[in-house]
Amino acid sequence: MMTMIPIAQTPLGRLYQTDCLKFLGTVEAESTDLAFADPPFNLGKKYASKINDARADDEYLAWCRQWLDEMVRVLKPGGSLFLWNLPKWNLPLGAYIGQQLTFRHWIAVDIKYSLPIQKRLYPSHYSLLYFVKGDKPAIFHPDRTPVPCCRHCGGEVPDYGGYKDKMNPRGVSLSDVWTDIPPVRHAKYKKRDANALSLKLMDRIISMASDPGSLVLDPFGGSGTTFVAAELTGRRWLGCELDCDAILKRLDHIDDDREHLAEIYENKNTLFTASDLALRKKAGIPLSPKYRIEANEAVPAPLRRSEDLFTSA
Repeated sequence: MMTMIPIAQTPLGRLYQTDCLKFLGTVEAESTDLAFADPPFNLGKKYASKINDARADDEYLAWCRQWLDEMVRVLKPGGSLFLWNLPKWNLPLGAYIGQQLTFRHWIAVDIKYSLPIQKRLYPSHYSLLYFVKGDKPAIFHPDRTPVPCCRHCGGEVPDYGGYKDKMNPRGVSLSDVWTDIPPVRHAKYKKRDANALSLKLMDRIISMASDPGSLVLDPFGGSGTTFVAAELTGRRWLGCELDCDAILKRLDHIDDDREHLAEIYENKNTLFTASDLALRKKAGIPLSPKYRIEANEAVPAPLRRSEDLFTSA
C-alpha cells in the first residue's frame, strides 16, 4: 500500500492534498468508524481545483461508484456511511450502496439550493443517506432538538397537550427531516467561494455515529467542516482535497469555529433554548410545570490550539 505524506496534521488528524481515489487506496481496510462524503454534484460549477463538474450522467455515476466501493472497504463492521448529495444522484447511488451495506435512513435536510424552476417543484432539500456495515450500527446516539417555539413570543409551536410530562428533558427525538440546518452564507462562516457544509450538520452526524477517539473519514474535504467538527469534539480524522488552501486557513484559525460550536451546543440536547425561555418570560407565557427541565449538557472541551498542534508541510 502506497505511503502518502500529509500536507497538514494535528495530533488527531491528517490532511492530504490529492485525488480521492489515490487517498482512499492508502487507507487500511475496516479501519474507519464513520465515513462521510460530500462530492461535487456535477452541476457545472467552477472549483479552485479545476475538476470537471459537468460529466455525462453515466460517467459521473461510474466515478461515484468507484470511491463508494473504497469507502465501504475501509469501513469497520458496524461503521456508518453518510452520503450528502442531491436527490437526483442519491437515488441511484443509494440503490448501489444498498447492495453492500444496510440502509438506515434517507434524511431530508430542508435547505433551498436552487432558484425555482418553471414547470417543476421548487428544489428545497438535500438528501443525506445513512448506511451501516452489518445489521446495526456499533455507535448510535443521536442528538435531541429543542421544542420548536415561536420566534416572536417563545411559545411552543406544536401542542403536546397531556404529554408534557412524558417529554424527554433533553429534547425532542431527532427525526429524518431536518429543518433547523442553516445554509452557510454569512461571511463569518463561509470559508470559500463554493458551497460549504454547515458546522451544525457535521456536528450532528459526528455526534450520532462516532465517539471521542473514533476515526472519521472524509475524502472530499471542501472547506474543512468535517475535520473542524472532528477536531473540536476529540475525534480522530483523515481526509483529502485537491486544493487544501481553504482547509489550511480554517484549521489555522479554528477558534472561530470553536465559538460557533459552543453556540450550537447551547441549543441542542435541551427541551427549551435559553433564548426561547427568555422570550416567553418577556411575553408573560408561563412554562407548564409538567415539563421536566434539566440543565443542558456541558460543551465538550475542545483541543486548545497552539502552534505545535498544527503543522503544515
